[in-house]
Amino acid sequence: MMHRRALPFLAACALPGALGAQAQPVPQTTAKPGWQWTMDSVNTVVQAVRAGRSLRPAQWPNGAKVAVLLSFDVDNETVAIRYGEPTVGSLAEMQYGARVGLPRILRLLDRHRLPATFFIPSVSLALTPSMADAIKASGRHEFGIHGWIHELNSTLPDSAERALLKKAVAELTALTGRTPTGYRAPSWNFSPNTLDILRDMGFRYESSLMADDDPYELLQRGAPTGLVELPVQWILDDAPLFDPRGERYMNPRDIARVWMDEFDRALAEGSMFVLTLHPHVSGHRSRIVALEQLIAHIKATGGTRVWWATHGEAAEYVRKAARLGEPRPR
Repeated sequence: MMHRRALPFLAACALPGALGAQAQPVPQTTAKPGWQWTMDSVNTVVQAVRAGRSLRPAQWPNGAKVAVLLSFDVDNETVAIRYGEPTVGSLAEMQYGARVGLPRILRLLDRHRLPATFFIPSVSLALTPSMADAIKASGRHEFGIHGWIHELNSTLPDSAERALLKKAVAELTALTGRTPTGYRAPSWNFSPNTLDILRDMGFRYESSLMADDDPYELLQRGAPTGLVELPVQWILDDAPLFDPRGERYMNPRDIARVWMDEFDRALAEGSMFVLTLHPHVSGHRSRIVALEQLIAHIKATGGTRVWWATHGEAAEYVRKAARLGEPRPR
């Protein structure tokens, strides 16, 4: 916990207007437990954002049996800052992501000539702008949006969430020279307004939800949106199980075996494999071993039956294969 004398400084750094709303306390709710709900209330909540039709294609490009999508959430210092009380120690720990972890990951991807999507909070990139050129160097990778400062978007009012996302897109576009088409929520969750905001801002795909293993179309209140969902899963995320101080910690080599099993079943089903890693987590020496083992396994087992793609490439491919058309405005 940061010493209380530091809080006035943090308050002075808060953004004005709508952007400053992210620092406000979340109101206490008086929500009723589910057993007291009416069926109308259940349907209203459940149907707000729902998985629609599956977008799994009959086959992937070049006759491949499985699509492999590697993604990296480049959070770095924003993880320490998001709650408003960072410490020098936590900031140093997160700086590792840009200073050591990302270069190590990029070298591994370059060695195998593999594409990936990098979802980045724009503050993270602004703190270390050199990451943009490092990621762009190979010409294979994609940039996606991951919030402004890894804010808890699910707790924000519409005005603050919308303002932060617009600011993030503008900054990421300026820093990379590319306008992102995909969004990943900072905490893999939506507020009641998130889908409206994504549709209003013209995003083409989203990658935060967990209703399927395959890509699917997002529904809003029962109506098709034309927005492609590329689902994620905690099973295929490094952060929950790689914290050596956590009760759920697992050996990276054991996690690699889980990922291999997930890939093997995706290959057998003709499906999609989406992996989410973080440079400040998997960029460490003993942890990148898991990614190295996974890549070796995929190449040995899948061979030419694997389509390695960015999230944007996969989203556009399934959109065309399913004749989904363009995202529908609200």
